[in-house]
Amino acid sequence: MDKYIEIKGARVHNLKNIDVKIPRDKLVVITGLSGSGKSTLAFDTVFAEGQRRYVESLSSYARQFLGRIHKPETDSITGIPPAIAIEQKTSGANPRSTVGTKTEIYDYLKLLFARIGRTYSPKSGKEVTVDSVTDAVDYFASRPAGDKMFILAPIRDRIIEQITSFVEEGFSRLYVNDEVVPVNSFLTNYDAQYSQSQPFLLIDRVTASSDKEMATRVADSLSLAFDRGNGYCSICVVPQSGETFMKNFSTVFEDEGMFFEPPSVNMFSFNNPLGACPRCDGYGKVTGIDENLVIPDKSLSIFDNAIACWRGDTMSEYRDKLLYSASKFDFPIHRPYYQLTQEERRLLWTGNRWFKGLDYFFEQAETQRYKIQYRVLLARYTGKTLCPVCKGSRLRAEASHVRINGKNIPELVAMPLERLKEFFQKIDLTKYEKAVAGRTLTEINARIDCMLNLGLGYLTLNRLSNSLSGGESRRINLSVSLGNSLVGSLYILDEPSIGLHPRDIAGLTKMLGKLRDIGNTVLVVEHEEEIMRAADEIIDIGPFAGSMGGKIVFQGKISDAEKGDAETIDKSMTLKYLTGREEIAAPKIRRQLNQYIEITGARENNLKNINVKIPLNGIVAVTGVSGSGKSTLIRGILYPALMRNIVEGADNKYISGDFDKISGDIHRIKHAEMVDQNPIGRSSRSNSVTYLKIYDDIRRVYASQKLALQNGFGHSHFSFNINGGRCEDCQGDGFIEVEMQFMANIILECETCKGKRFKEEILEVKYYNKNIFDVLDMTVDEAVNFFGKRDTSISEKIVRKLTVLQNVGLGYIKLGQSTDSLSGGETQRLKLAFSLLKEEQETTLFIFDEPTSGLHLHDISKLMDSLNALVEKGHSVIVIEHNTEVIKCADRVIDLGPEGGEKGGYLIFEGTPEELAKCEKSYTGKYLRNKLH
Repeated sequence: MDKYIEIKGARVHNLKNIDVKIPRDKLVVITGLSGSGKSTLAFDTVFAEGQRRYVESLSSYARQFLGRIHKPETDSITGIPPAIAIEQKTSGANPRSTVGTKTEIYDYLKLLFARIGRTYSPKSGKEVTVDSVTDAVDYFASRPAGDKMFILAPIRDRIIEQITSFVEEGFSRLYVNDEVVPVNSFLTNYDAQYSQSQPFLLIDRVTASSDKEMATRVADSLSLAFDRGNGYCSICVVPQSGETFMKNFSTVFEDEGMFFEPPSVNMFSFNNPLGACPRCDGYGKVTGIDENLVIPDKSLSIFDNAIACWRGDTMSEYRDKLLYSASKFDFPIHRPYYQLTQEERRLLWTGNRWFKGLDYFFEQAETQRYKIQYRVLLARYTGKTLCPVCKGSRLRAEASHVRINGKNIPELVAMPLERLKEFFQKIDLTKYEKAVAGRTLTEINARIDCMLNLGLGYLTLNRLSNSLSGGESRRINLSVSLGNSLVGSLYILDEPSIGLHPRDIAGLTKMLGKLRDIGNTVLVVEHEEEIMRAADEIIDIGPFAGSMGGKIVFQGKISDAEKGDAETIDKSMTLKYLTGREEIAAPKIRRQLNQYIEITGARENNLKNINVKIPLNGIVAVTGVSGSGKSTLIRGILYPALMRNIVEGADNKYISGDFDKISGDIHRIKHAEMVDQNPIGRSSRSNSVTYLKIYDDIRRVYASQKLALQNGFGHSHFSFNINGGRCEDCQGDGFIEVEMQFMANIILECETCKGKRFKEEILEVKYYNKNIFDVLDMTVDEAVNFFGKRDTSISEKIVRKLTVLQNVGLGYIKLGQSTDSLSGGETQRLKLAFSLLKEEQETTLFIFDEPTSGLHLHDISKLMDSLNALVEKGHSVIVIEHNTEVIKCADRVIDLGPEGGEKGGYLIFEGTPEELAKCEKSYTGKYLRNKLH
């Protein structure tokens, strides 16, 4: 077997004809500045060739496209094993997707409950079982020889009609009230004597023995009894000593008149009509009156118009009735809503004999729905509320009746993964159940272990995928691939440490090492120091980004480089930072921040009713381990609460989590901007220059050229979004997407325009010997150089905007590069550039969610310059971050924890980074100490 993946003459994108040997069955880290060529080598070269060879091995249908799949531009690639790429992807907005479905753990749980789940009656609490003829025969065989037995079929309904039918079949005796009664006698005396009795059809009278002929006779009689009893059969036992008793058997899944369905996989699927709750269709939420919309500001009292729908001249009569009668039942009309007891809150909705509650108010509005004003009113206060039938479990009630070791599936998916792991470690099964469920349990435990190693033990399986942070989403994608534990494969991972607190990096490193140890090659694109030090080898690409990168500047172990000469270290920006020759310096003086916003009583998700002061006019880092409550506090409470205060009538659009009130210097914030990692735009034609409105200026430049004017080309002809100048075969994309059967779609270059996106006559229009496609194919750095040489006002405008992209570390991306292809960190920096370009001077609060995603230490330095530029303009910056380089540069730090999930949500610290480093309770402080000199 080959010992290396050997690449010769790699020239893809900015790679400079490099030769590299990647050792197989090792953990190898590819590092370097953003845009230096790391992903090009790992994904566009190694993985692309692996995918091409995979397609070559498939059916003739797939191979017909092989000639059109471009081979990576190299001289040769040898020794490449089957490749699996795990790239950065954020979760979609599918409301049905959960952590359980995404990780496939829920699929195995459904299978487990279908195979060994036991059904319990909600009436009696007893296990509901079904019997067979064999069970009844075995019971007969277990009785002592000489015991007399009556084999009976119970007659449960239409008694007279059924008995008459049995007479016609030849049956002549019944068993009623512990005695054998002739049928004629029963029918004659039914009204007078037997109308309240339970009759049984006497099938046979036998005596227990070991005789084989008797056993055969009993089996036939029992089978007949089950048939005539519609699935029910009874054996009346008259023992040689003791009292007569009745033993009942049933092939019907029923208890005390309540019928149940046998467990099946579909019973536990909320994506299947057989399992989904009929009220909410498996979503867990229904459209209804939302309390958060009815009472948006919980710091107000009823007297101060806390109830939004009872404001105004018309509807205030409902509020007035409550105010006038409140003294009669001692209701606190001047107390803020958040201080009301649960009983007092319930009273507002249900009302009493003195006033009509909110429920009555909305019922009356519903009856007036034919009037437009009432339709508008109802729409204003309608939102997604918890399903009243399934209580958010998404499943039919039948699913909750099935249990394993006392727990049903809704209870298990509501457990944090840490507790779920404990449940499966202590699970008590019979020998038969272990045999049936062994493999299923192995798969469940392997996936849970994988999630725990990635620091996601605080998540629950019913957590919605669209509520996850970018880092959480990527680690779940990682766990899905790593949990399969294939052997002999090449795993290519794109920055798996994103979103991880320094405390949890060790678990990820351990997992990557385990993947290598079982016989895989692990190739990781990464900036995290601990992972680089744990690698068998690092490949540093650079020395800089874009056209200044694409070379191998170092290959080997970091420990060897540190012992090497200064010349080796000087060639590599990575080694400079790792050896301490370069560093991101903490500010010598922290800003004095006197203004603040205070959140009182934050208790959404796992937040423990905390009060937090968030300073303004500086950089504030919100830190803590994954799941400690950072995103809940900032994204779930602060941002929507601020937007409701800023945007009039925005109560429906911005729904915040549960908290008491927001106060402080809110009036100083005129706007709030959430700069997250969600993709920009939905079109594949969206790119950085269209997003920043730079492309409008570039199109005007080309529309003003002599040839364009002669042909009547306006600036719209240079757009790939509308008809006119774009290639119509690919709709301006430059590529065609071919749908493949049972595998990912293949992207092929458009044969008409050869990937250039425009018609030939448009491409003939040139500006300083470059057509519109040539400009779109330039990197930002190249474009700055190109337009910077032109002494015109429009060129200066283009350069000024492009320079902002350089300043946020995106000088290496191409102007025409689709925003779909940007990583989460690149997307966020593009949004930052957009914010920096805004001309308005309104005081804005910028919120960044892990902006260091995908950034090299050298690029983080540029990021901090951009964030400080925002503050210097009078804005405020909040950064949700794990990176200690950013944390040490912040003016203030708010640390949550101490753990994630149930053990998190506490305010651990508020203050400067230097003070945090001394805080013993903080994990963040522990890792920050080494960064502050």
